[in-house]
Amino acid sequence: MKRLASLLLVSVFAGAITLGAYKLFFEKENFTIISQENNGGVINASYTPTSARGAGINEVDFTTAAENTVNAVVHVKNITISKGPTTIFDVFYGTGGTAVPQIGTGSGVIISSDGYIVTNNHVINKANQLQVTLNNNRTYNAELIGTDPNSDIALIKIDPDEKLPYLAFGDSDHTKIGEWVLAVGNPFNLTSTVTAGIVSAKARNLGKNQSFIQTDAAVNPGNSGGALVNTNGDLVGINTAITSQTGSYVGYSFAVPSNIAKKVVQDILEYGNVQKGFMGISPAPVNTRDAIEKGINNIDGVFIELVEEESAAQEAGIIVGDIIKKVDEIDVHKYPDLTGYLSSKRPGDTLAFVIDRDKELLTLPLVLKERQKLVVPEMGLEVKNLTEHDKKVYKTTSGVKITGVPERYRGYGLSEKVIVKVDDHEIGNIDDAYTAFGSISKYGKTVIVMVGSNGERDRLIFQ
Repeated sequence: MKRLASLLLVSVFAGAITLGAYKLFFEKENFTIISQENNGGVINASYTPTSARGAGINEVDFTTAAENTVNAVVHVKNITISKGPTTIFDVFYGTGGTAVPQIGTGSGVIISSDGYIVTNNHVINKANQLQVTLNNNRTYNAELIGTDPNSDIALIKIDPDEKLPYLAFGDSDHTKIGEWVLAVGNPFNLTSTVTAGIVSAKARNLGKNQSFIQTDAAVNPGNSGGALVNTNGDLVGINTAITSQTGSYVGYSFAVPSNIAKKVVQDILEYGNVQKGFMGISPAPVNTRDAIEKGINNIDGVFIELVEEESAAQEAGIIVGDIIKKVDEIDVHKYPDLTGYLSSKRPGDTLAFVIDRDKELLTLPLVLKERQKLVVPEMGLEVKNLTEHDKKVYKTTSGVKITGVPERYRGYGLSEKVIVKVDDHEIGNIDDAYTAFGSISKYGKTVIVMVGSNGERDRLIFQ
């Protein structure tokens, strides 16, 4: 009897050990998380421990996005004719040198079935002829529709024999850091090349007062103008630049956000040029001794140092010392966050600004206006549109006021004068001034007519 009891005890003990081992080594844990929703219902969600999860990247399917994208990305060839070195025979016979074709290549993205293609401005810059080769190896001559050097976006057009595959613009404002993306283009003339990476950062400023998406997807010369897409195949950026001492990919690349590219394309098609909305503020510079001493470097947001007179910001009630924290649904941590969002807007658009004023959050509606200030070409004068007060003081209804003078012109008494005429061009606003100064000949003379604060007129001649 004792022996039977001992055997029974050993069997129970062995069974317990076996069951425990199975639970420990073979059965995966599964937790149920219960949370209360607003409607009072209960939802169940399974949670699998990290050790039992997939490898991350293996769970992402790139194939569909890649297959759709490669057929919408094209190879762009830029043919530029330049004069070769002048020989003694060219001088003697007056031929002026031999015409030498130079070929540059890049990528482009088809955005409509009838052949509109978005690419980079630097891909097509100074082209005498543009050729586009599709993924099926068919080649077409392309026409330049319009370009915006500031955003480095250009729009070209081909006339295909059939409807083309194309990509739809996605919403780049909703891309997230860490999100998977594909870069598709033609690096080193290797057509239909796909590389994968993640969004490394947003709102990068490369010294161009522009906001870029940074990724670690491999991008090399020839990728410029190609597509940056998410795993759904949505176009979220136009690959534009790399930062490298060797000229090749070193770990990160940059793309123009799709919201900016889309807006530039729409403006070119609708207006023939890019419509830019301005709010009229200057941020406090960061990483300076003054910024460090005042604690501006530690501010999360954009600290406003200057508000232009009669600007959109002034009319909205924004003042010096305000800190911009948010615009619409976009959080503003630094200045490129703000400029990147404004680049996708036009004059007349109404935006909601969240302002920190003395630690109190205010929401102010702001209607963007056209540019009120710029630096004109050639002479480099900074000018601004006249305010109603300026018009009364200077006794003129048109012209632009000089607010900044380069060092080489500071002895001519130009500061605070109003320019009303440049050569034969009447100046009504800063757009007129930009056009007039842009047409100045480097080899001829320029006549500038100005008005002083007492209404007196000056006429200066520059050689």
